[in-house]
Amino acid sequence: MSADFATDRDIDRSLAAYDYELPADRIAQNPVVPRDSSRLLVVDAPPQFRHCVFRDLPTLLRSGDLLVLNDTQVIPARLYGHKVDRTKIADGAKVEVLLLEEQKPHCWLALVKPGKRLKPGAKIEFADRLTAQVVAIDTDTGGRLLQFNLPTEQSLLPWLSQRGVVPLPPYITNSEADPEQYQTVYAKRPGSAAAPTAGLHFTPELFDRLQAKGISHVTLTLHVGVGTFRPVESDDITQHKMHGEWLEVSPSVVEAIQQTKANGGRVIAVGTTAVRSLEAAAQTGTLQPYCGKTELFIYPGYQWRVVDGLITNFHLPKSSLMMLVSALIGRQRLLALYQEAIDQHYRFYSFGDAMLILPEATT
Repeated sequence: MSADFATDRDIDRSLAAYDYELPADRIAQNPVVPRDSSRLLVVDAPPQFRHCVFRDLPTLLRSGDLLVLNDTQVIPARLYGHKVDRTKIADGAKVEVLLLEEQKPHCWLALVKPGKRLKPGAKIEFADRLTAQVVAIDTDTGGRLLQFNLPTEQSLLPWLSQRGVVPLPPYITNSEADPEQYQTVYAKRPGSAAAPTAGLHFTPELFDRLQAKGISHVTLTLHVGVGTFRPVESDDITQHKMHGEWLEVSPSVVEAIQQTKANGGRVIAVGTTAVRSLEAAAQTGTLQPYCGKTELFIYPGYQWRVVDGLITNFHLPKSSLMMLVSALIGRQRLLALYQEAIDQHYRFYSFGDAMLILPEATT
């Protein structure tokens, strides 16, 4: 092993190596309309790249290629209530709750504000006399386990649809977007605390054009939770532990991928959540149907098993998502492409523009 290779590998493990400076005005506060009019940075064989528009996608892929999308649906996971204080006549402190995942019937892992006042045993009251009790503190996330006072056979989701708020990321501070604009047009399985944002650019008309070109698509499910957006805090990124997220890759998806590859087509994952789902389902060495949680953390040096190409948005500095994309095309090239996008006034993050990494870029 050469000294240069060892040095590059060590740098790739450093959290600081995934930092970049983004002007505040590049953070998209609203989505473009129509969805497929967003810009698309197309990454080809090194060092080539092109500036396109997302609706150009049918001309950029080949007949026989397969798109794999995440059909999770964002739930109205942000709730507002107050702490019940039996020692006072007036209502207690206001409480903000972000539901992350249901761990058992009506017991949800949640991030809460103010956390210091909500220790085990504390009770929160919401609208319509719905209450939840803090039963434990989750040491991995700093969140709380909340047990809601609902009958076993009753779901919390109908109440959320009436009283909950779709949670936009904290960097979106001045948005006029409607809640449905933070959902993909193919979302159908409720359970996410955040959208799989690479899919926000698709429209029904674009799917029709892709199909006419011979480019098909399948859907899997990964419910986006704290694992996706939790910051990496270890200076050595290999020490970071991903929080588990639930996913399902069905037998029909596995069959479609196998058939695509057998016919010489390429598998293009739409979003980092689709990437993690496919690669998690192939950790035995071959892609198999899978239903359960994954803590898979992909960073440079990862050995790819399924994914050939990727459609992705532009991600936060030092995020696990940047590290995943770096594993596909290299950290230095990714940072250079990000700088190109900044120079060309691309829009970043959830409501921003996209990048298409063609399979030629990964070889």
